[in-house]
Amino acid sequence: MSVTSSKRLLMGRIGAAHGIKGEVRIQSFTEEPLALKDYGPFSTNRPGLEIEIEAARATTNVLVARLKGVADRTAAEKLNGVELYVARDRLPPPDDADDFYHTDLIGLDARLNDGTVLGKVIAIPNFGASDLIEVRDERSGDTYLYPFSKAVVPEVHVAEGYLVIEVPTESEPGEEEPD
Repeated sequence: MSVTSSKRLLMGRIGAAHGIKGEVRIQSFTEEPLALKDYGPFSTNRPGLEIEIEAARATTNVLVARLKGVADRTAAEKLNGVELYVARDRLPPPDDADDFYHTDLIGLDARLNDGTVLGKVIAIPNFGASDLIEVRDERSGDTYLYPFSKAVVPEVHVAEGYLVIEVPTESEPGEEEPD
C-alpha cells in the first residue's frame, strides 16, 4: 500500500484571538509544539484558505502566532476553529520501525494472527487515556475499538497494507482483578 500525496495530516487548530494585533492561539499536534511553524504554509478545512505562520511563541499549553495577512483582532476572530493541514508526503519518514503517522494506518486491513481479516482501520481516536484503533467490519458495518498497544497490535506492516490484532479476551469468572 503506497502513501499518496492526497493524504493530509491535521497539524494544528486555530483557537481564540490573542490580543488586539491579530495574533491567534493555536493548538499544535506536533511532538514539539513550536515546530509547527516550520511545516507551513498550511491547507485548511476552509476551501481556498491557506495559512502561513510568520512568527510563533510557545506558552504553557498553546502557541501564540502571528499569521500572514492577519493584522487585527477582527480578522483573527474569523479564523477560530480553522484546522491546519499538511500533505503526508511533506513529512519525513519515522525514525523508528515502531513509529507511524496515524494517517498511514487508516485503510490498513486488521487481521488476526491466522490471517483472518477483521476489517479495515478507520480511525485512531484518543479520548484521553491512550490511543485506540477503530476497525470497521466491512461485512456487517459494525465498528470495534481496541487499545493501540504493542500487546494488542503486535505487528504493523504499512507497506504490505495490514496490521495484526490480538483480540483481548475477557477474564473467566473468578479471575477478575482484586479491588
